[in-house]
Amino acid sequence: MNILDKIVATKKEEVANQKKVVPISKLENYPLFNRKCNSLKTNLLKEKSTGIIAEFKQKSPSKGEINYSVKVEQVTKDYVEAGVAGLSVLTDYEYFGGTMANLSKARETNRDIPILRKDFMIDEYQIVEAKAFGADVILLIAACLGKEQAKQLAQKAKQLGMEVLMEIHNEKELAVINNFVDIVGVNNRNLKTFEVDVETSVNLSKLIDNRFVKISESGLKDAETIQYLRKNGFNGFLIGETFMKTDNPGEACKKLISELAI
Repeated sequence: MNILDKIVATKKEEVANQKKVVPISKLENYPLFNRKCNSLKTNLLKEKSTGIIAEFKQKSPSKGEINYSVKVEQVTKDYVEAGVAGLSVLTDYEYFGGTMANLSKARETNRDIPILRKDFMIDEYQIVEAKAFGADVILLIAACLGKEQAKQLAQKAKQLGMEVLMEIHNEKELAVINNFVDIVGVNNRNLKTFEVDVETSVNLSKLIDNRFVKISESGLKDAETIQYLRKNGFNGFLIGETFMKTDNPGEACKKLISELAI
């Protein structure tokens, strides 16, 4: 069993338990559930958009602990002030140290920026939960979803007024993309080996239909790499570890954006 299989198995248990604790009927009464979502797609396509989607991530299976000395409110506020196009907040606790509380704190601190709930979405319950806690965008990972399941989850998100980011890792996973998807993200990290290669994005970009906004994820460490990816059809760049491993993630984000020469 690889790490992705382990995560999905854990997630199934978590979701089953959470449904008992907070049923969907209760989530639908949360104050944020009926709010109008901010559009990440619009922000990424704006003229002179930085394209940066800055992530709050405190640990990962491949790197272990990354940064537990910073608070989500301060970091996300600093990201927004630096000029990011959107935020990404990890909510998986077991493997990434994320929490739903971090998502709601990021939303409370930053009302007008699009926020992606970064998690392993396998059940419609999680999408309702994401909306109730203030997310605008959900992540669907093709590697852990069947084609029909992915379509069902994406359709549910659209019904709730949310946007859908479909993450792929290889050519085979292109088949999982459906018409309810807004953004296609190419993860340069192989989820089975954790090796990172930016050329994964470049190679797959040519195969992704241009009606989707394209973003690149993982291994993005400098302005030169981002400019290279821009030339290869990408409008968005999801960056977490590069910022979070520093003492001041917001400052690291600001520095990178200043080097982009948009």
